[in-house]
Amino acid sequence: MPSSPDPYYPPQCRFCEFYTHSLYLRCTLYPLGLESEDCLDFVATASEGEGLGTAQTSEVEEQWQPVGAAYYNGELVLQTRRRTLTEQLELLDTHPLFTGRCPNCELPIVSVHPVQVHWDCQGCGWIDDSV
Repeated sequence: MPSSPDPYYPPQCRFCEFYTHSLYLRCTLYPLGLESEDCLDFVATASEGEGLGTAQTSEVEEQWQPVGAAYYNGELVLQTRRRTLTEQLELLDTHPLFTGRCPNCELPIVSVHPVQVHWDCQGCGWIDDSV
């Protein structure tokens, strides 16, 4: 049984975030190797560039982010506050999503399919402001 040739990986792959440092799977994006020396998906790691000196090295742009927020696909997204166990249990006991009733006047609130986002009571005017 003939053995398959070793896939081609250029030297800068060692400094890429997608490089696995494994003999069995070297690159998570190109497991079979590259067909040329240029990789369009090269992303340099924080410790890259020590003696590389090639045009392949891309600048890693550091984005400042405030506490309680993170960047996803280049967009700053605020992270929601984690509820305590007591708050979670109270939500299970009172929210119309789980009870089917208004927490203020106990009138039934009919849910629709697909699941609705806003739960507002037509009887007493209770408005779900959790979203």
